Amino acid sequence: MKSKGNIIRIIAILMVGIYLFPAIKNRVAFAGGKPSLNETAPEFSLKDLNGKNVRLSDFKGKVVLINFWASWCPPCKMEIPGFQKTYAAYKNKGFAIIGISTDDVPQSFIKDMGMTYPVVMADDKVISGYGNISGIPTSFLVGKDGRIIKKVMGMYFEGSLKSDLENALKNKR
Repeated sequence: MKSKGNIIRIIAILMVGIYLFPAIKNRVAFAGGKPSLNETAPEFSLKDLNGKNVRLSDFKGKVVLINFWASWCPPCKMEIPGFQKTYAAYKNKGFAIIGISTDDVPQSFIKDMGMTYPVVMADDKVISGYGNISGIPTSFLVGKDGRIIKKVMGMYFEGSLKSDLENALKNKR
């Protein structure tokens, strides 16, 4: 009986590892998908939780993190505190975050997570425009010139974001 319990534990560990691996590994990829590195980020106009339109062009001249996420996604929830901390530290220095939720996120979730940056609801057009987002979290760091600097599939760790952000804020392209 002891070996049956060990087999069950091993299977459980493997299943968790398979589930979390893409989110834990900070992968940067542009495997032929659109939009590509250095391309202009696709414009969008999406509604926030109060019904107000938020457009990417509203943030022209800023470095913008566009983060596709969902409230049911554990890795998404794990990266939000680092995003919020970075946003609070850099929002007056030319940085913005737009959280694009792929599910019907309740306002209480936003409040409980302490999210003060704009959160909008995804539609098919934005999902398609950003390369048919098939996994979350997926983030795009967009430079002041509106061009994509980096795409991260999986968790965008706070330290990596801060380093990339500081480099982007210095870049005058």
